[in-house]
Amino acid sequence: MAETTFQLKGHYFNGEFHQVPTTGLSAAEKFIERNCPADLSQTLWSLPLDYRHIDEVLDSAQNGFKYWRTLSSEERINYLKAFQVEVDKRKDELARVISLETGKPLWEAHTEVASVIGKVDVTIKDSLPRIAVKQYENIAPETNAQLHFKPIGPSLVIGPFNFPCHLANGQILSALISGNSIIFKPSEKTCYSGQLLIECFHQAGLPKGVINLVQGDGESARRMLQSKIVKGVFFTGSKEVGLKVLQSTYQDLSKLVSLELGGKNPAIIHSDAQFDHALQEILKGSFLTAGQRCTSTALVYIHASLADRFVEQLHQLAKKIIVDHPIDAEQEPFMGPLIDQRAIDEYLLYMGMAKREGLTEIMRGKALERKTQGHYVSPSIHFANSFDSKSHFLISEIFGPNCTIIPYKEIDEAISMANSTEYGLAASVFTKDQGIFEQCLRDIDAGLINLNRSTVGASAKLPFGGVKNSGNYRPAAVSTIDACVYQLASLQVGEQHVQEVSSIKGLDLNR
Repeated sequence: MAETTFQLKGHYFNGEFHQVPTTGLSAAEKFIERNCPADLSQTLWSLPLDYRHIDEVLDSAQNGFKYWRTLSSEERINYLKAFQVEVDKRKDELARVISLETGKPLWEAHTEVASVIGKVDVTIKDSLPRIAVKQYENIAPETNAQLHFKPIGPSLVIGPFNFPCHLANGQILSALISGNSIIFKPSEKTCYSGQLLIECFHQAGLPKGVINLVQGDGESARRMLQSKIVKGVFFTGSKEVGLKVLQSTYQDLSKLVSLELGGKNPAIIHSDAQFDHALQEILKGSFLTAGQRCTSTALVYIHASLADRFVEQLHQLAKKIIVDHPIDAEQEPFMGPLIDQRAIDEYLLYMGMAKREGLTEIMRGKALERKTQGHYVSPSIHFANSFDSKSHFLISEIFGPNCTIIPYKEIDEAISMANSTEYGLAASVFTKDQGIFEQCLRDIDAGLINLNRSTVGASAKLPFGGVKNSGNYRPAAVSTIDACVYQLASLQVGEQHVQEVSSIKGLDLNR
């Protein structure tokens, strides 16, 4: 086994790390070995696969919940603020690890860590008030009422690889502040980033069992999903895996499942759009994070009067994108590598598919060679004369740096095409006409619709989620907390209004 850059500490439960046992694990398939996607000669870590600790992790989360739920909001807030301090202390280390594991440029990894730090304040100031006790005076004669928001119980957070800390962190913080314990299962591609996040919670002094970590593959998640102990499930990832999560949980009515899935996100550029601004936003929306965002801009519907000019200028800008090692490149890159070889294979498969389906190839997506051997690819741009709902290329999520441009003449046509895929996560509209934007708000099926801003622009202070096959109506960001609680109503009669038994009509006390 190759020498590794990082050392995984195993699972975390009962307030400490427990190394995964390796006895009896001799077959190569019993280990996950992770190489840096930017330099395949660098082995980041090796993880033995074993499921013997799963029950102990579940018991730890159950015990942690029993204690954590009894704490006041103020006490939980203090722990979260201590966590924030620990992340800030290790922000440079976290950014470097995220960059090496995911391949995203170091500057972008730093923005992710900054989001992790900032999310604590957003959770306290913007999310927590959503579950404050509500009072209702005189809701009935001589009766007041309260509405409480109670924690649902031990919650499983299954994280993605593209934002290994930020996305899971938002779900973890909302669940914690509302009184739930957590089991975090990071992507098997970004185990070390997940470990560092848990180390920050550990250093913050959270009570035993409140935070737990399971390192493993999909089988680890499947076993926990089937446990009666797990009451909340938060998954971020592909539609296909999201369906598997539902299949594993649909017969257990005690579970609340929140899914944040993929997208095939459209941008509409109308004839009156500020051209250069739209060009810049599409470049970022399509190629940031090497297109490995669920909100990446995939389809650009542009007014026919702008199409030729836009295609030409986007192509010229895309050719100037620096694709290189996320940390050690001579020039700071805009794009790093894709996450693994499978991602390259699928990306190139779609390139061939576009050609077979008759799309015009403006810029070919291909594997690139760099100073270090890694999963580097070039951005790609395609053009189609019209939208074809039978085109597998046009309707499928391509988790890579691709942009397809399609012209339109009337805004109704653009809106119709924007609704023509199975996804409904994010959309953008570039126009000076407020009426057109309001029509798009009304008619486009999406959870996020931006005006003059790319599809990758979202705010932690607003709900974030999709419709159709992009989610299940449990948006994340500020509203994640809504899926961490259940509502309890209480009718309350004051002592001064308590009635005697004799006041009940139709009751003969002499019998």
